This record gives sequence, C-alpha cells and structure tokens, in this order.
Amino acid sequence: MLNDTPGQSIPEETRRRVLEAVRQLDYRPRGSARSLAAGRSDVILLSIPHLSIGPSIGRFVEQFAASLADAGLTLVTHLAGAPGQALPDVCAAVDASVVASLEPIDDDTARTLRRAGATIVFTTEVEAHPTMRQMGHLQAEHLIGLGHRRIGYAMPEHKLLRKIADDRFLGVADACAQAGIDPPVALDTKFDTAVMARAARRWRRESVTAVCAYNDEVAISLLAGMRRAKLTAPEDLAIVGADDIPLAQVADPPLSTIAFDLEKMGRSLAEAVVASLSGGRPRVSPPAFQPHVIHRAST
Repeated sequence: MLNDTPGQSIPEETRRRVLEAVRQLDYRPRGSARSLAAGRSDVILLSIPHLSIGPSIGRFVEQFAASLADAGLTLVTHLAGAPGQALPDVCAAVDASVVASLEPIDDDTARTLRRAGATIVFTTEVEAHPTMRQMGHLQAEHLIGLGHRRIGYAMPEHKLLRKIADDRFLGVADACAQAGIDPPVALDTKFDTAVMARAARRWRRESVTAVCAYNDEVAISLLAGMRRAKLTAPEDLAIVGADDIPLAQVADPPLSTIAFDLEKMGRSLAEAVVASLSGGRPRVSPPAFQPHVIHRAST
C-alpha cells in the first residue's frame, strides 16, 4: 500500500488509518527492504577524478543526480584516488546497483565491482583524452583564424589538473603545428593578479598576441592580471578560455570560450542507467557531445 502498487483491494478507511499512522510515526521505507524486494538497490555510484571540481563537472553531476532522482534513483559520489575507501569497498558499503566512472575502469576492477554488488559498470569518460585535446585544438584554431601567429598557453596552478591541462595543451600545439606556426609558449599561472600581470608582460615580450587558458577561471584571472599590467584584451592579448562557465559572459571583457554540453551528457548517462536497470542493453558510454567555440569580446 505504501508503494501505491496498482490493483490493491484495501478498503479506503484502512488505507487512511495506515497512512495517518505513517505520518505520525514519520516512517521512512527502508532501502534494504526495497532492495530485497526488487533484487537490487536504488543507489548509483559515480566515481569522479580526485581534482578540483569546477563548474563544468559540477553541472554534469547535478544534472546526472537530478535525472536519476526523476527515476527514483539516488546518486552517491566517490573521489577516485583520494584517501579513504577504494571504489569497490564503497560500492559494497552503499550497496550500489550501478557504478559509473569518469575515468577508465580496468577489467580487474570491473570484476571486483560486480563481486561487490554492482550489476552494471559504465565508463563515461567526460575528461576523455580526445575530447580534451579537441578543446585545446579549437581554442588555438579560433585564434589562428583571427590572424594570430604567436600563441601562449596559461597552465593551471593546481597539480591535480595538470593531466587534463596537458591534454588540452597538446591540442593547442597540434593546431599550431598544422598552421605552420611556432609552438605555443606555456607559462604556469595562479589566481593572483600580480602573477598574472607578470605572465601577460612576459608573453608580450615574447611577441605572443593571443593566449589559450586552461579554463575560464584561469582566463578570467588572466584578464584581471592584464588590467593590473595596463594591458587590454583583445588589443594587447586576445584570450580564449574553456568550459563556458556562467561568469564567462559577464567577464570584462566577455570571454570567448569553448562550450561543452556536460548537462546533456548527464541526462544521457542517466537515461542509459535507467534503460539498463529496466533490462535494456547497457551502453558503455553516452554519445559524445562535440565542443564548440563561443566568440565574445576577449578575442
């Protein structure tokens, strides 16, 4: 009765009394009891890389969680590589039916996860190497198309971001090589206007006219450093970011960037999970969503 199962023949008065007792006792159905009846739990475990969680990954996780909630499923997240329990241990502890990961899962780990209770294991490489490289390639391609022939690259300070940053940098380097221009001038940066001002002046001394930033946060910090150095965008340095965070369009000047529909990917992954739990054919990953340039005043 509490589950509103169709076809029940319970008298209305009995139903009313039971529901009133449930309300007074503040009763909540036990997940373990539901799992026993259904043969699986309603918990979905998402493993995300142990790195600084920016707005893009945040939007993906929020959309994934909301779409799962619409289907009566609950999302639990796990930081891969962080101190604490390993992914299979967490899977067993929360009794997850499905494990999804933003990084590749090797065959041995997948088998261990299934022994821990997961019936389905997805690898959803949101930070996949080809996509990250493509984003960097698009950044440089955009600047080269505007006539720039000497390009810089703003590396992030956070060490946990360097793998992704290196992939994006390789995309920038690929585009420069294809255009027959010098390799990009990469500099380490941090969220400090004085540091960013020095980086901007150095790029100018090395005849750099445009910079690809690791992401929008680095790009917006660079714009602040440029103002401190009495430089303007795009006249002194054209700047392009990546990820299209909400602040990008209200930066000074509004920031050109690379957009990537992670919210759509979150919905797609949730649909794949629901379909698989309903007996459909599991998909290894949702379809890829191509990044694209958003041209604003910074370039």
